[in-house]
Amino acid sequence: MRALILTLLLLATTLPAAAESVVLGLSSDTVSINTNFDGSEILIFGAVKRDAPSPSDPRLQVIVTVAGPSESKTVRRKEKRFGIWVNTDAVEIDSAPSFYAVSTSTLLGLSLSETEDVRHSISIPRAIRSIDAPDDIANSGTFTEALIRIKSKANQYQLNEGTVSVDEQTLFRTSIQLPAALTEGDYQTRIFLTRGGQVVSQYETSIYVRKVGLERWLYVLSREKAFLYGLMSLAIAVFAGWGASAIFGLLRR
Repeated sequence: MRALILTLLLLATTLPAAAESVVLGLSSDTVSINTNFDGSEILIFGAVKRDAPSPSDPRLQVIVTVAGPSESKTVRRKEKRFGIWVNTDAVEIDSAPSFYAVSTSTLLGLSLSETEDVRHSISIPRAIRSIDAPDDIANSGTFTEALIRIKSKANQYQLNEGTVSVDEQTLFRTSIQLPAALTEGDYQTRIFLTRGGQVVSQYETSIYVRKVGLERWLYVLSREKAFLYGLMSLAIAVFAGWGASAIFGLLRR
């Protein structure tokens, strides 16, 4: 790891570049999901390369985002009627990342202006796209807030302020904790350099999350041969039920 960081620092001082830009490293660009997978930690580190001396004020800040594959979501509002909780209003969220993490070197509000957040869709609410809420639903924004709340409790949406370490305004590093419940796909990783709330440079790469082994085989089977997958699932359920009944019968004797 030390050798990699030294290599990044060397590149930062020798490669031609814009005023300030990113040289990035990842501890791994692939996450493999198997039957024993209970989450993973990705170390993201890099260096800032410059073709001019670093400005002293304002200080450089670093923001790192990791976004899983986007998907549409239906969020429903529950109300208690006649003593029973029932679904009432519903809003379709057009696009929401299955996983989203934002890590910053200081408070997000100090690192990024609202205008830049709108332009780059960095904060968690800006990463979610909900356009056409029904006209008869009041406070449609609360549905997006509810989705963020649910995802945050499951550790699938994360705001990690002050977790990006920046050394000598040149080297930076942070770690992102990926939960066990991950959607297979490409996880877009973005690094933003900001000064005074303005984005001065950005860099993008991807982390690849793939199922392997039995998990991969079942995943492909369920999508490419759904009928066979259904028959196999039914057979397993019948066998499991029969086996449990037989064991219970033996125990009663």
